[in-house]
Amino acid sequence: MQVRGALQSRRSCRRPAVSPPENGGPTFYFLPPSAALANARRYRRGVKQLSARLDGLGVTIFADMAQLATSTGAINLGQGFPDQDGPDVIKDAARRAIAEGHNQYPPGLGIPALREAIARHQHRFHGIDVDPEREVVVTTGATEAIAAAVLGLVDPGDDVLVLEPYYDSYRAVIQMAGARHRAVTLRAPDFRLPVDDLRAAVTPRTTAIVLNTPHNPTGAVLTADELAAVAQVAVEHDLVVISDEVYEHLTFGVPHVPIATLPGMAERTLTISSAGKTFSFTGWKVGWATGPAHLVSALFGAKQFLSYTSGAPFQHAVAEALDLPDSFYSSFTADLRRRRDLLCAGLRSAGFEVFVPDGTYFATTDVAALGFTDGLEFCRSLPTLAGVVAIPHQVFFDDRPDGSNPGRTLVRWAFCKRDAVLTEAVERLRLISRLN
Repeated sequence: MQVRGALQSRRSCRRPAVSPPENGGPTFYFLPPSAALANARRYRRGVKQLSARLDGLGVTIFADMAQLATSTGAINLGQGFPDQDGPDVIKDAARRAIAEGHNQYPPGLGIPALREAIARHQHRFHGIDVDPEREVVVTTGATEAIAAAVLGLVDPGDDVLVLEPYYDSYRAVIQMAGARHRAVTLRAPDFRLPVDDLRAAVTPRTTAIVLNTPHNPTGAVLTADELAAVAQVAVEHDLVVISDEVYEHLTFGVPHVPIATLPGMAERTLTISSAGKTFSFTGWKVGWATGPAHLVSALFGAKQFLSYTSGAPFQHAVAEALDLPDSFYSSFTADLRRRRDLLCAGLRSAGFEVFVPDGTYFATTDVAALGFTDGLEFCRSLPTLAGVVAIPHQVFFDDRPDGSNPGRTLVRWAFCKRDAVLTEAVERLRLISRLN
């Protein structure tokens, strides 16, 4: 059965929308006892203040911690952006595109030169062949690609599997789509995929998996066996896979394998990536998705009513960047690995329990080793304690019914910074161990 047909068939026989969710989580078809209170909070003096789609989402932790870094002057190891620009050759390409007049709306799917470059990239690095005319779409960063994919493929009442801890936009956009996320938890110290939990998380309402490897925030890279298990579940239950692979080139000694390359997966997978992480131009917000034409079309169906298009000169620059020689990719990864090792050694010397990542920009520590019992409280006090900002894992986990949280004492640190910044941050963090 084709994926589209399977989804339509499943939706036609789904249980009534008034059925309560089996395992908690947001849904707009079952109102919990506190719904009346939540509804009242959306109104102030009779004027609606907030959509139900945003209930419980609040301000993203990244905005919160960035503001804290700015207001205190702390070193920001929270957000995943480099503190140095990428190669001059890419900046020169952007300047040239501006000078040549590429400053108006580009096509909604992206300029042909970039879509062709993305297709070449997929073949060159992963052996994936895609049609740049029908199977590639350019987006305003990977976050928009994920949002548009969920909005274009997920219906109200659907269940969507996510790996927990999860990038916070996954839960947000799933909730905005009127669906429910079901978390499959990766646990310290190794953050491996619990395959039995993955299988158990599937319900009759499950229609999609949002996969993330290399994984943010843990830095785990799914193994061949783990990917095979995800593929087996997706094929067995006829699920769409929305695969966030923005850190595809940032792995350290382990391979990244796109799940679309596994048997039975090409026809059901949207592969998402971006230029921001690979080339150190996160502010340009140039992302993309590749996959079968019907899934790309669904994504674009939602995207056209979001940004429609953006970044005309940057699209031209990224088209050139994707054709940089292998030496660029290998040297960039090697340098990032060196900075990972610098930060991890420093954190360990400051008394933290450190979980060394296999990929991404991020290392994770357990602050319980220093006597702290709450990562969020630790991160909020850290600018005052040591003049450093980090990100607590617990906001990327669901709170359990008993109030526990598997990420309660875990904290994420970004190592995509200059050596001097990392060294200074570690020196400041050593103050904490002295206080204890």
